[in-house]
Amino acid sequence: MSDTTTTNRWVQGPLAPVDVETTAFDLEITGTLPPELCGRYLRNGPNPIGPVDPEHHHWFVGDGMVHGVALRDGRAEWYRNRWVRGSAVSAALGEEPVPGSGVFGDVANTNVIGHAGQTWAIVEAGGPIARLDEELGTTCFTDLDGTLPNGFTAHPKRDPRTGKLHAANYFWARPEVIEYIVVGADGRVEHAVDVPVPGNPMVHDCSITETSMVLYDLPCTFDLDRALANERLPYSWNPDYGARIGILPLEGTPDQVQWFDIENCYVFHPVNARDDGDRVIIDVARHPRMFDQEKSGPDEGPPSIWRWTFDRTTGRSTEEQVDDRPIEFPRVDERTVGRRHRFSWGVQLQVDGDDLQWPSADLVRYDADRKASETISFGRDHVVSEAVFVPRADDAAEDDGWYLALVNDVPNDTTDLVVLDASAPTEGPVASVHLPARVPLGFHGNWIPTDQ
Repeated sequence: MSDTTTTNRWVQGPLAPVDVETTAFDLEITGTLPPELCGRYLRNGPNPIGPVDPEHHHWFVGDGMVHGVALRDGRAEWYRNRWVRGSAVSAALGEEPVPGSGVFGDVANTNVIGHAGQTWAIVEAGGPIARLDEELGTTCFTDLDGTLPNGFTAHPKRDPRTGKLHAANYFWARPEVIEYIVVGADGRVEHAVDVPVPGNPMVHDCSITETSMVLYDLPCTFDLDRALANERLPYSWNPDYGARIGILPLEGTPDQVQWFDIENCYVFHPVNARDDGDRVIIDVARHPRMFDQEKSGPDEGPPSIWRWTFDRTTGRSTEEQVDDRPIEFPRVDERTVGRRHRFSWGVQLQVDGDDLQWPSADLVRYDADRKASETISFGRDHVVSEAVFVPRADDAAEDDGWYLALVNDVPNDTTDLVVLDASAPTEGPVASVHLPARVPLGFHGNWIPTDQ
């Protein structure tokens, strides 16, 4: 199926797609799997099902594939990987199309979340939500019972207090707006407004605080010339557009947005945001630019952690670099989203000259209380993906639980799901679940407890 002979680096090595769907039971484990881990670890990413055009292929546009490991009672019950059944995948596999497919952007290749008792594979740029069953089969593409006015996003933010999802959506055919929607805990949209912007920006993510929604209006914009040239992701660096951050009340309206200008940059992933009196403080993985010279993937200089502070009384903003190491895929304990967090972490990228090497053997964890950081290394010739935190209990401390991450042994072409004790993450895995297939380095995932 997938052609890995291409010279495009985004489908080579640890990024190379796999060409079969695998099911395996009772997986081998080294160490002791904590019995409290009862649920599914799921991870999504692009996995082209057919040959790619090396000149025009972009890392972000491959067909979606979700990988999953089910854990229960100290056992790894199963591993599965399944393509999300967008229209192109169903056609390639000779299957009937699933309900709701066949619309623009039905690849759902970026993230996978649990919400309202359902499992959703999601993507940005106006793509629809793919609903998955417990075993990762695609049941349909959904408009949330007719309440979702347009497409969705890869990065909604769940308010820990209400369980609602806050999302910033964009679509090339709906220029000059960022759509702010709120999905209730019941899985239906209950608030949707269009916030005017001066162009057609790429809006990968958003942030929330306890009181506010944060919008990113940054200078990577739709490029008609690239679209007409058949580029799969026609967005380019546009420094004349400028960069700004919009802050409005949760479930607010466009007239309530307060805009703050910042230096030109691009952000795929904020770390977190929080209120501090009349100020909003946001930590982000900041790229100096995006899709300027390198059009097929994010490689325009190393991203690093920066802090922005916006004073809503004076209208002033400040920007400072927190760490100069190249960091991406930052995460926090999901219970602290929009609040002050103690711990955050991300993948440390490697830099080879001017090129970013997305595979990395290291995670970096930051401790805001101690103003310190530590490196969690998985060894030479290994690469680690984004890590997620699972608390031991709902009221457990931020370091009382486990980090779960996929680690690839590159020479042996294998992947483990590693489990780290969050109170001592540098001491190595307490358990490694040996998967029966390699998982390509991909994007995002989450832990979905059995009761969700």
